Amino acid sequence: MILVTGGAGFLGAHLVRFLLGDSRFQQHSLVVLDDLSGGFVENLPQSPRLTFVKGSVTDHALVNELFATHKFEYVYHLAAYAAEGLSHFIRRFNYTNNLIGSTNLINAAIMHKTKHLVFTSSIAVYGAAQVPMLESTTPLPEDPYGIAKYAVELDLKTAHEQFGLNYTIFRPHNVYGEYQNVGDRYRNVVGIFMNRLLQGMTLPVFGDGLQKRAFSYAGDLMEPLATAPLVPAANGGVFNIGASVPMTVLELAHAVCREFGIEPQLEFLPARNEVKFAWADHTRCDQIFGKQPTTSVEDGLHKMAAWVKQAGPKKTPSFGQIEVTTKLPAFWLD
Repeated sequence: MILVTGGAGFLGAHLVRFLLGDSRFQQHSLVVLDDLSGGFVENLPQSPRLTFVKGSVTDHALVNELFATHKFEYVYHLAAYAAEGLSHFIRRFNYTNNLIGSTNLINAAIMHKTKHLVFTSSIAVYGAAQVPMLESTTPLPEDPYGIAKYAVELDLKTAHEQFGLNYTIFRPHNVYGEYQNVGDRYRNVVGIFMNRLLQGMTLPVFGDGLQKRAFSYAGDLMEPLATAPLVPAANGGVFNIGASVPMTVLELAHAVCREFGIEPQLEFLPARNEVKFAWADHTRCDQIFGKQPTTSVEDGLHKMAAWVKQAGPKKTPSFGQIEVTTKLPAFWLD
């Protein structure tokens, strides 16, 4: 039995499909735990091997009940609220969901002798490190989101040393693709751009738009993520994962507009507190899991745009749980 937290989110939906379709996991049934704060039940495929449970990793009683009932062999922990910029203004919410929720899973995995826990961290743990970012770089996260992710990484290390819990950590970055919640105004710039284009709106760009990121198509991450428990050399490892070719936010905006056949109408907003340049080296991942096929940005955007056009635009509600309003970007107050 396998547990996937955040499985109704877009990265989780890709992973669930991979696990259900791969012969190496054909003997396993899956439980997806998701509170649907950013995911959707319709993201999940129909399968007799799949059980959906609506709930949060912050509910330790529910987490313990699921582990006691299903005796999970593998756990893939993808559930998180991954809004780096917003995390400065939702510190309590961020640490509750991204840190405390994770420790609930780690406790249960230890108590119920889970064989392997796969954790999706983030290159946000590096902060403004020299690029390309290396796993050997000392993490210096610059926002509460990155701090929470790094804290979970450290907790997994101690859980392994104290209790023998096997784990693998992946640090993905700027992932996009089908099933993404394009209605979320606080994260996932590709989804934000596409959703606004469907509504004839301008594309918001913070600062000068020269921030550089390597945008990663979700499908390219699935083989290492899924097979980590099956690869002995991955046990206890930390791996950057994603695309290697960076581009500016301005270049991304133009690429997205080309996919929709629209001339860019950009709305430049005041710069926010964020890392200017962020992309990673993936040599370690390639050595352990083999060189993975890489979807070009053009092909990845085409796949995602086809799905977005079919799904239609999504409403962009306000977060509703802002804790600190000082210096909150006005764009997020609409």
